[in-house]
Amino acid sequence: MTFSWYKIQFFFSELFAFGIKEARACIFAGSFFVLLFLSNHIPLFSLPRYDFLFIASVLIQIILYLTKIETKDEVKVICLFHFIGLLLELYKTHPSIGSWSYPEFSYLRIGTVPLYSGFMYAAVGSYICQAWRIFDLSLSDNKHYKTSMILCILIYLNFFTNHFIPDLRIFLILGVIILFWNTKVYFTVTERVYSMPVSISFVLIAFFIWLAENICTFYGAWKYSYQLTNWEVVSLHKISSWFLLVIISFIIVSDLKYSKKAIKLGQIRQNDIIQCKI
Repeated sequence: MTFSWYKIQFFFSELFAFGIKEARACIFAGSFFVLLFLSNHIPLFSLPRYDFLFIASVLIQIILYLTKIETKDEVKVICLFHFIGLLLELYKTHPSIGSWSYPEFSYLRIGTVPLYSGFMYAAVGSYICQAWRIFDLSLSDNKHYKTSMILCILIYLNFFTNHFIPDLRIFLILGVIILFWNTKVYFTVTERVYSMPVSISFVLIAFFIWLAENICTFYGAWKYSYQLTNWEVVSLHKISSWFLLVIISFIIVSDLKYSKKAIKLGQIRQNDIIQCKI
């Protein structure tokens, strides 16, 4: 009985610690939600709401970097995601495509896309970077670097090509399952190391992004065509889109992490060779 009570205590203490760490990993995404909510309830003195979101997001990034919550390398990755997201937004919001739209006016925009929109993609990159460090993530059987990057490129291209050729996402999802079939992600909450199939982690992250997307569209961050008159829940079909986007983000971050690790190991070995010669 005492042992069972200890197991129950341990479970809830680990669950609490996991929740705290997840909140830390979501610090930029959470800050963005706060900004989105406040932008509807505070006076902006004629500053367009989308411009306010962009300026405030930049300031948050600066604060996170100066307080060392985000590292220099993480900021670089976030900027990369911002750029990738903006390219996708420019295409998807073009009048000839019209997948979604930004109904409010803004000065800080490129074509139909307010600049703050890139930060929504950056939020995903920020979460993965933060979670990788906070949970001390590692992958098993992650040797397919070149193949995974090719898959990443194909997934990204499919977001563009699915408007004029058949959508290949079902084949891409199958490719993901096959490529990562034996890959597990290991993470540490306090002291014990846990693991789960990496594909399941993709699904879970995609689901929570879908929930976040519903909040964002409810507050007018952007709108789909069926939400222009009355807000509706975002289609469940979008979970597959977020699933693929999460994979792009994860592959980029993981390959950069492992590449940097390989460079460091190479430098250490080189130093060992130099010391041996001396």
